[in-house]
Amino acid sequence: MTPVATVAQDLRAPDGTAIVRTAADCSDAANRVVGQTGGQLLSASAKTSGGQTVCVITVLVPGNGNERPKKVTVSVPQ
Repeated sequence: MTPVATVAQDLRAPDGTAIVRTAADCSDAANRVVGQTGGQLLSASAKTSGGQTVCVITVLVPGNGNERPKKVTVSVPQ
């Protein structure tokens, strides 16, 4: 079988296992969640769930009146 892509030597673990770099940009998803909730961004990270990449966005949403702020976590499919 012919490889579709080659892996550079610097992308291999010491044991020779290929390391694949992937980048999921969650900035758009984070901006949407912050805009929809009116909250403050606490974190944004990408993870794989069920074979699909999702962005996990956590925001701090202001409370109403004297209520404390709420931490809200939203998963956004990529």
